[in-house]
Amino acid sequence: MVVNQGYSVAQACTAMGVGETAMRRWVAQLQQEQVGITPQSKALTTEQRRIQELEARVQQLELEKSILKKATALLMADENKRTR
Repeated sequence: MVVNQGYSVAQACTAMGVGETAMRRWVAQLQQEQVGITPQSKALTTEQRRIQELEARVQQLELEKSILKKATALLMADENKRTR
């Protein structure tokens, strides 16, 4: 309402029944998301939510890759001990 329809923060707060602090935080977050800044909290826009999902998936895959590397190193070390 504030960003797209030109309502004042006070008008939007009254219409939505929320506090001014929350409204100002949401407006600031939405404006940041619209210029491509990914928030630390849950995203408001569809694009930023998708970015957060993909970042979480990348983090999970990096963790799995790290675990597999360590497991491979342990298996190789064990194999080297047996062949000696």
